[in-house]
Amino acid sequence: MKYSVPAGIYRHYKGSLYEVTGLARHSETEEEFVVYRALYGEFGLWVRPAAMFAETVELNGEAVARFTLVKAF
Repeated sequence: MKYSVPAGIYRHYKGSLYEVTGLARHSETEEEFVVYRALYGEFGLWVRPAAMFAETVELNGEAVARFTLVKAF
């Protein structure tokens, strides 16, 4: 399945900001991953399956987006 995750700044549901640089594809499984960098602390570079990046999570009994686009590039 293809996911639309535009490059930009995203807010994690716990409050931290991240910069998404793009999507990458696993060389053997072709699974899509989101490549992103924390905008705090050591500014670590991370990858997460696109399906997980785009999913909703439960917060105080309510479904919310795991990551919300704040500013597209």
